[in-house]
Formats: sequence, structure tokens, C-alpha cells
Amino acid sequence: MSPSPVPALLIAEDGTAFRDLDHDGVMAPFEDPRRSADERAEDLTARLTLEEKAGLLFHTIIETSPDGEVVEGTGRARSMSTRGMVLDQGITHVNVHALPPGARLAARWANRVQELAAEGPHSIPVTISTDPRHSSIENEGAAFAAGAMSAWPEPLGLGALGDPEIVREFADAARREYRAVGIRAALHPQIDLATEPRWGRQFHTFGPDAQRVSRMAEAYLDGFQITGDLGPDSVACMAKHFPGGGPQKDGEDPHFPYGREQVYPGGRFEEHLEPFRAAIARGVSALMPYYGMPVGLERGGESIEEVGFGFNRQVLTGILREELGYDGVICTDWGLLTDTVVMGLPLPARAWGVEHLDLAGRMIRALEAGVDQFGGEQCPEVLVALVREGRLEEARIDASVRRLLRVKFQLGLFENPFVDEDAAEEIVGAAELVAAGRRAQAASTTILVDGRRGASGPAGAEPGPDPDPGPDAEPGPDAEPVPAHPSLHLPLTGTDRKVFAWGLGEAAAARLGTVVATPEEADVAIVRLEEPFEPRADLFLEPFFHQGSLEYRPGLLARLRLIAEQAPLLVDATLLRPAILAPLTEIATVLVASYGSSDEALVDALTGAVPPRGRLPFEIPSSMEAVRASLTDVPGGTAAPTFPAGHSAAS
Repeated sequence: MSPSPVPALLIAEDGTAFRDLDHDGVMAPFEDPRRSADERAEDLTARLTLEEKAGLLFHTIIETSPDGEVVEGTGRARSMSTRGMVLDQGITHVNVHALPPGARLAARWANRVQELAAEGPHSIPVTISTDPRHSSIENEGAAFAAGAMSAWPEPLGLGALGDPEIVREFADAARREYRAVGIRAALHPQIDLATEPRWGRQFHTFGPDAQRVSRMAEAYLDGFQITGDLGPDSVACMAKHFPGGGPQKDGEDPHFPYGREQVYPGGRFEEHLEPFRAAIARGVSALMPYYGMPVGLERGGESIEEVGFGFNRQVLTGILREELGYDGVICTDWGLLTDTVVMGLPLPARAWGVEHLDLAGRMIRALEAGVDQFGGEQCPEVLVALVREGRLEEARIDASVRRLLRVKFQLGLFENPFVDEDAAEEIVGAAELVAAGRRAQAASTTILVDGRRGASGPAGAEPGPDPDPGPDAEPGPDAEPVPAHPSLHLPLTGTDRKVFAWGLGEAAAARLGTVVATPEEADVAIVRLEEPFEPRADLFLEPFFHQGSLEYRPGLLARLRLIAEQAPLLVDATLLRPAILAPLTEIATVLVASYGSSDEALVDALTGAVPPRGRLPFEIPSSMEAVRASLTDVPGGTAAPTFPAGHSAAS
């Protein structure tokens, strides 16, 4: 059950029920539920101390305990208890990573945090936020596995379906599950255009097509926010990464110093803005600029300063505020100010272009650019000192405080920040939500080759030569295509077959036939492949980012060839970014792509229990040479792609 209202629920002289947030027994304007969110935010801002205001400008990571109680000690990564963060520092926007196990304990933890916040002088409720957490794949650098919640395809899989109604269905399901455990802000959707094939954050985009991404963004916001004005049932969205994080030089990510440059060799900056225009028109609550710094970018005859977007006044104030008319919250990506060491690995502040400034200088620069809130930072005392020293005007802080408080009032958090622990258990992971997510995973599966050769153009066409076989390619007869098996095609009906499975769980494989130990015994071999990437581990977060080459290892390809010589081969290629699939078209009789699907969902697609109808959300380059020669900010455009965007061999 939810706890009783804290602070007390009182009745004003005119009969209006209100929560006595400032504990004085009198209904102040900010406590009056009949007033608009803007009126209440204006009144409360005027009542806050500078220290209370400063705390609102920080949105940092919070830890949980497995028993559903708040963390009283310093925790694993935080240097301060939850009490110290919320009450002493006044930080009431928190980003939760690991949740307590099970919906009931997660809801209990959220209630305990809100009870703690109610002890403050104005009972400012906590806005709990999260990165995406409805995945089948765990990636702490960007998203979390679903756990007790329903699992859906990655947004790239939703892009493969191309159906705004399914996006809206997902967003509504996720909203209900977030809301049940007290999460009221989503640090998504990610509406960047995935124009650079090597970029490691593509799996949370909807692909490279601006019009499609815009439609998906609108449906996403409809499902989460319900309305642009928000309400008690809404989850506020923070769309990212303004003004579009896709065109990364060489595909490297600006979380890291070597990936700080964002380039526009094709002159497509305006195209990358389109999804954000759509999100703003739909009333998106918050926007997050990316870390990257534009290099060589001119707009309207004016050179754009080469500093990170979170420090860039031309972009945040000039384009976003003034040109696009956006008046919502601007929150930086995490860690622009402070160099850190996490788990023994360094992570420099992403202060690209302003590395020479100290922490205070970076803070001033970001606020002057138009930022309202600092993501992943926890130093309100520095902000207070800057105002006390006369280096920042308190009126500038007030403008951001009003925006941040407005969202809390819109969400109804001041009226009731608590959740029902019993209801959480019923809502989170409900059978109908789990089934809908599994259907979407299966449906997003893309059939690339089905029992035929067919690597480019219409199904059945002969593939062209790989223009860049690479130094490790095997010459001579070993490179010849493995003979096709016309008898192997989708759907795989019945179970009268022997199945060798690699990368597919035995229980799921058993739905296709009798599982055997070797390809020699099998009537069909089924292999699930992870996406290819270059492992890196020098900086914190690097191991979570799949970056670098898109080629499968030569040894892996050699092993697949041996399997295919023993049994007809069906390959599922996980595509969280494009991969060089040309070698697989010479080995596999059936080739499909998935985008973060469970084994069970894949088998649903292979058997036709859920017809696979995904289409490639991006093109599949024929070689790394073609990737390197393409224009980073332009959708597609690689030479002689193995498969074009939109390809499907489904009948």
C-alpha cells in the first residue's frame, strides 16, 4: 500500500484540500492545487533559499539497497548518503540505475525517498528518472535489461517495424511500469539520426531517416507524456541528443576524448534537427544536448564555435531557445564538469573545447549557454559560491528553477509523490505487457536471405564481390560460397528435425526439433551472433560501448563455414548497428537480423508463430572501405551496399 500523505493533508478556510508542504498550517499559493503549474512554480521559487535553488540544478545518480530502503552509508559509488544528497544538498532530481529486486521493493524504495524529501523545509518531491530499461540486453553505459518489467526490442527494432502505433503501445506500457515504481522521468527517447554506421549508440535510435524518426518520436511522447502539458499519469521525457548526435567523426563516441568531434561533410545539419522540431511541437518536457563539439560547421554564413553542445550558446540559446521557441528544461548529458575515476578507471569530464576551464568556469559557461540542469554532477555548493561571489546572477538561477519546478507541479508530485506497493506488483511485468513486448521483438525480426543466395537487390540475386575483403580474408577455394540448401526456408514448421544450436538457448532450440551436440548430426544448424565490435577497456564505460570495426572476426567466419559444410545454416545477426554481412551471405542458407530480442521471441519469428515483418532500418555496407568513404551526416550512401535500407526477403 502507499503511505499516508506526508506532510499533513489539511483543509483551507475555503474548503480546498491541500498538502501542508511548508509545515506552517496555512495554504500558500504554491500549495494551492487549483493554481497553474507556472503560478505555483513562480511562488515557490521566490520562497526558496539560494541553497535550495542550487540543489534543483543538479540531476545525479542515486543508489538503492536490495531491501527497498534508502542507502544510509556512502554506497558503492556515491560519497554521500541519500539523506545527505536530498536534504543537505537539496538534490531532488535523481537518476536510478539498479533497482531493488521486484516491483514491490522498487516501489517501497521510491516511497522511502519521497518520505525523506518531505522532511525538507518545502517538501520538494524527488523526480526519479531512468535510462531505458525494457531491453533484453544489459548495457550499463546506455540502458538496462528489463528485469521484472516487460522486454521489448531496442528502439532500432521499433524502427525496423516502422509502425508508430507499436511505438505508442511500447511507450504506454513502459509509462505504466515506470509510474508503478515511482519513476516519473524518462531519459529518452534518443532521436538522433543514425547516419554514421560505426557509431556505438545507434541501437537506441529509430534509424537514419529523419521523417520516420520524427513520426516515431511523436508516438513515443504520446505514450509516455500523454499530453504536452503532462499530468499525474504522465512520465516526463528528456529527448536526446540535441542537435543530433549521429554524425560522429569516424563513428567514435564523444563520451571519450578521441570521439569529441562531430562533423557534417554532407551539409546535413538541418536534417538532424528535424526530429527535435517534431518533439518540441509535441511538447517534450526536456532536451539533452550531446557531448560532441561541431567541427567546421557553418550556419547562415556564421561559423559555429567548436565547443561541446552543452557549452554552446549559439546552439542552445540561438537555435533551440530563440529559433525553435523551446522553453522546456535543458539538462546536460552526464559529467560535463568533473573528472572522475570509477571502478579504478578514469573518465575525464566531457568538457570538449573548454578543457582549459576549471569546474566553476565550466559551470558558468554552460549556464550562459542556456543549460538549466547539470546531469551526473553533485556540486551545488560551487553554484552557491559563484552567486555569492557575484560571478553569476541569482536571477539566472531563478529562470532554471522555475522551469524545473513547473515539471514537478505538472506531474502532480507535490500533490502525491507516493506509489501503491501492492499495485506495483500487479502492473510491472503484467502478462499482457510481457506478451506485447515479445510479439514486438518477434515481429521486428528481419529476413535478409531465405533459402536462396541474395545479398543485394531483389531476393534471389547473386551478391557482388566484396570490394574490401581485408587482410585476414581466406583466399582460394575456402572463400567459395557454401552450397545452398533449397529445403531450408522460413517458416520452420513442425519439429521433425535435428537441431544444432550455437548462441541459442537449449529450451528455445527444442521448440524447433531435437537438439543435438554437433553439426554433423543435425538437419539444421542455428547460430545467433552478437554484433561485431572492437573491445576497449582503458576508460570507464568503454567496455559497454560497441565501437570500431563492423567486421566479424576471420576465425568466427571460418568456424561458421565449417558448420555450414556439415548442415544447412541459419544465422541470426544481432544488429545494434550495421555489420558487414557480405561474408555471411556466402555461408548461410537463411540469414535474419534481430535488434535485441530474446531467444523465445526469435523462435516465434522463425516458426511463424509471429510473422517477422521487420525491414532493415539502415543499409548494410558491403565493406569497411565503403564505410570509411561515406559521408558521416548523410543517411546511407555507402558504395554497393549488401542490403539497402528497407530490405526484407519476407514473402
